[in-house]
Amino acid sequence: MKRKAIIERKTNETDIGVSLNIDGTGERKIDTPVGFLNHMLDLFSKHGLFDLEIKATGDTYIDEHHTVEDIGIVLGEAFARALGDKKGINRYGFFILPMDEALATVAIDFAGRYSFRFECDFKREKVGDLPTELVKHFWDSFAQNAKVNLFIKVEYGENEHHKIEAIFKATARAIRMACELDQRAKDQIPSTKGKL
Repeated sequence: MKRKAIIERKTNETDIGVSLNIDGTGERKIDTPVGFLNHMLDLFSKHGLFDLEIKATGDTYIDEHHTVEDIGIVLGEAFARALGDKKGINRYGFFILPMDEALATVAIDFAGRYSFRFECDFKREKVGDLPTELVKHFWDSFAQNAKVNLFIKVEYGENEHHKIEAIFKATARAIRMACELDQRAKDQIPSTKGKL
């Protein structure tokens, strides 16, 4: 079973291409106009062991919003498509990740339904060229399009870089756990409904 997807999305605001292999080794090639997001997606791929290529351009001369949002949309769509009917997956994943003084907790359910909760207070407007408010928006866009329940909470942290990095790493690890195949139920849909 090849769990791969290639998604392209072009609008008047952005042009996004994503290639995803869930069962990869963490090979990645990330090229967006938002440098700090490149860094976060790089470590997301590495810690999730997803092979990931992202090529994005956008109207960053206005601001970063459209580009960051649309990358989240397309990445979410890629996971939804690559998982197909979700037969055999764990479905649920969670991770508690320390990043120096920061601590992030993430839980995810590939339920086929959307719910999102984000708790993290940022003290700075930007980290590098990424507005901190767009971290929440990125993961909300991802969750809507992956059709998942996603809960992200940062309980501790002083450094904004560390908080955001903890979020991306913990989410990668939680998604990796949820997408892994359950050897005891590899031919089953993980729901009493028979469909996700």
